[in-house]
Amino acid sequence: MFGSSSKPSSHHFDTLISAKAELVGDLHFSGGLHIDGKVFGNIIAEDDSKAVVRISEKGMVVGEISAPHIIINGQVIGDIHSCEHIELASKATVKGNVHYNMIEMVMGSQVSGTLMHRYRGKPENRPAMPKNVTQEKPKISAADAEPEKAVAPVKLAAANAKTDAAVVNEKKS
Repeated sequence: MFGSSSKPSSHHFDTLISAKAELVGDLHFSGGLHIDGKVFGNIIAEDDSKAVVRISEKGMVVGEISAPHIIINGQVIGDIHSCEHIELASKATVKGNVHYNMIEMVMGSQVSGTLMHRYRGKPENRPAMPKNVTQEKPKISAADAEPEKAVAPVKLAAANAKTDAAVVNEKKS
């Protein structure tokens, strides 16, 4: 993928964390995630998705990664779980355990931890990947998710503030 002899990427990356960005907290995603910046938290995708995480040479993740497809050419400090395929490119540095189904390591990649062939066999017979989170996602009700209802109380509060100010000014006069 990152080497000169690799075929071009056929993956589409919906989400980009640029080299000038740092994300603090867990990241739940589907589709493609490309990381040039820094992520301080866990990265989580569903086992049965086609999700792909790609960490470039400039990218860094401090946290656990759980995704079906993972391509690393940067630095990861934390455990990695890939139930489908993981590729460690020539500049990959992993400080943590790697749990995999299929692994590809290019000369120059480094792993300071154990390699565990954990996700074997048919997908329905494999153990589920862990979904460790540092903070639970907040529960949002359907009413809170509608933009019109969320904006209306703010407009109403602003209108009440103008009315209250007018009443105070009338009393002063």
